[in-house]
Amino acid sequence: MKKQIAILGSTGSIGTQALQVIEEHPDLYEVYALTANNKVDLLAEQARKFQPEVVVIANEDKYGILKEALADLPIKVYAGAEALCQVVEAQPIDIVLTAMVGYAGLKPTINAIKARKTIALANKETLVVAGELITALASQYQTPILPVDSEHSAIFQCLEMNNVHKVILTASGGPFRTFTMEQLQTVTKEQALKHPNWSMGAKITIDSASMMNKGFEVMEAKWLFGVTPEQIEVVVHPQSVIHSMVEFEDGAVKAQLGVPDMRLPIQYAFSYPKRESLSGERLDFAKYHTLTFEKPDTTRFRNLALAYEALHQGGNMPCIVNAANEVVVAAFLKDQISFLGMSEVIEKSMAKVPFIKTPTYGDYVSTDAETRRIAAELVINGMK
Repeated sequence: MKKQIAILGSTGSIGTQALQVIEEHPDLYEVYALTANNKVDLLAEQARKFQPEVVVIANEDKYGILKEALADLPIKVYAGAEALCQVVEAQPIDIVLTAMVGYAGLKPTINAIKARKTIALANKETLVVAGELITALASQYQTPILPVDSEHSAIFQCLEMNNVHKVILTASGGPFRTFTMEQLQTVTKEQALKHPNWSMGAKITIDSASMMNKGFEVMEAKWLFGVTPEQIEVVVHPQSVIHSMVEFEDGAVKAQLGVPDMRLPIQYAFSYPKRESLSGERLDFAKYHTLTFEKPDTTRFRNLALAYEALHQGGNMPCIVNAANEVVVAAFLKDQISFLGMSEVIEKSMAKVPFIKTPTYGDYVSTDAETRRIAAELVINGMK
């Protein structure tokens, strides 16, 4: 039987590469549902090619366009956030790939877990915002969560569950790895969007440049692998050949290596525990005369330190960091805030939003809304 796959965020970088994986293995995988937020033309094009049972456009204003574009096909067309949450519960679905960007991925992931669907997790904010809730639900409903982030997939592939000393997340360092504080004061969004190794969407590319993406991955690692913050180390590795490592109690280290290609961790989440063939470039060691490593600079890249701080505090603090970050990244992309100013707003938001030690789902919702309001005011007022 082919695995039936729902892709939340099929028009983004992860979603489009997931469709490439499915296309390469039509005997193993079949698309059941495709969803997108705004890219209605691309979603319609994907639907025509892969013939899913269901498509959902989150932006209800674009429902008519999508419905008309697919009128000649027997595909169910829905719109809105609630439809997106409901589609993951469909009985035939085996795997839900959560490739949406940001906080919006939380609710549909919860619904998919409760429907006992295997989660291929590419939406890191789900665990950043509500890691304790998500892991508890996954345990309650016996739902596997398989990491799609290349770093967490690498750790997952290396991991032996006995005697783990620490996990080591590698970071490329982004486009500003060698920049001074003075240079960082004036970097532009155009510079920030030019990642040296990976092709990603705008939001995650900015997060990578500021190292907030790595901070989120630290939070994710805690919940995915049951380790403490002290057992999670970040190492800057500019070549992005080693995707992450695991160190065991005896000092031995296992690393997962490969070319920067997100199709590999996507496919591994789909095929786990088996491995299937995958077309594309192979790692040629003759091309890599040197692999280098260095400690991250949390003075220049304050976001990584803020993420560790939020993880140590726990409660709703990671939710606060995530919401503030989404606000400042959007502002940076509109030239409303400086690169270094993003960290300042996040830190101020952490101090201003009420802390809740043991949050409920409702607390996460209210925290997210309050943080966005406060962070937006800080951006507008220029940190006055």
